[in-house]
Amino acid sequence: MNFDVAIVGGGMVGATLGVALAPLNLRVALIEAIPHNAAAQPSFDERTTALSNGSRRILETIGVWPALDALATPIAKIHVSDQGRFGFARIDAAEQGLAALGYVIANRALGSALWSRLERSEGLKVFCPAEVSHLSVQDQAVKIEIAQAGAATAIDAKLIVAADGAQSAVRNAFGVAAEVRDYGQTAVITTVLPQRFHNNVAYERFTPSGPLALLPLDGGRCTLVLTLTKDAAQSAMTWSDQEFLAEVQRRFGFRLGRFLKVGRRATYPLSLSQSARTSAQRCVIIGNAAQGLHPVAGMGFNLGLRDVACLAELIAENAAEAADPGGIKLLAEYDAWRTADRRGVIGFTDGLVRVFSNPLGAVRRLRNLGLLAFDLLPPAKSALSRLSTGGGGRIPKLARGVALT
Repeated sequence: MNFDVAIVGGGMVGATLGVALAPLNLRVALIEAIPHNAAAQPSFDERTTALSNGSRRILETIGVWPALDALATPIAKIHVSDQGRFGFARIDAAEQGLAALGYVIANRALGSALWSRLERSEGLKVFCPAEVSHLSVQDQAVKIEIAQAGAATAIDAKLIVAADGAQSAVRNAFGVAAEVRDYGQTAVITTVLPQRFHNNVAYERFTPSGPLALLPLDGGRCTLVLTLTKDAAQSAMTWSDQEFLAEVQRRFGFRLGRFLKVGRRATYPLSLSQSARTSAQRCVIIGNAAQGLHPVAGMGFNLGLRDVACLAELIAENAAEAADPGGIKLLAEYDAWRTADRRGVIGFTDGLVRVFSNPLGAVRRLRNLGLLAFDLLPPAKSALSRLSTGGGGRIPKLARGVALT
């Protein structure tokens, strides 16, 4: 079987690319090892994702947002503070002229909406559950062997897209290295019910042992992302609900009253991974395969969605010119387009982790003053808004609400 594009990985980023390419009259294959509704699927688990307005517009333009709109909780304000210091910063959607600063959506709901569209797409062939057992690069195509239900299938693709996560087998097969920096931290993720309604405010609170984030959910609940050292996270998983809530209360304070209930807890180790390149011969690397970020600023998936929007636009332009989707021209254009956005977001996220985990008193005083200055300077808030939506350079069509066809 011959395809124009083969996407390896059907998680949030890979599935979105499949939906975006479906209307382009191309032959597209999507290869995913674990069904989207399986308990073992790592992309569509108990976590939630904070979508930027640009990401919401991408999902809206490809027709996925209508299935998510009623399930998404808007973020009206963001409140950032540093435990033990008086400085804080606030960002208000109304002050920025926005209906919302972003939206919180359950990963499982996003997976269901994406895969519902994929399964109805006539121009897309899904191999799932299936794995790539071997691939080799030829001048005109990539030859891919797929293992599925004990049988082997051979396909050719002019372009292969590595969307298979931070441990990307496809990226490794092309000899592209990834630098990994272990932060020595683990995120404990759960839901909590505070005594007071969150009023659609998202909180980011930095503590000496790591940041704590609360994202608003329906019913007055909040997603809690508690960053701890690895040893502390192991201990936290053994605490009773009362002990766990008491520790969260100590770190966050009583801005939302007392925390009354906590849901099931799950842990995720935190690191920064960054591929040396975003393309190789007839291969493009996107999403977590290209960069895996600390969740401190909630920018990882949004950055991956901009990978998708840029790549889909270039493939659409190539298709209109009957050009090779895996040719050198497309790869070079993709690399050039993504460089500034990728570098800016990675640098900003990594810088936050470093600055707010530094225990030195002088650094803590400076960041406290920085929060105060940020709160008083509207241009700084606008600059952060542009960074979080990729608005610093060429904005892809899908993020502007413009269809590819």
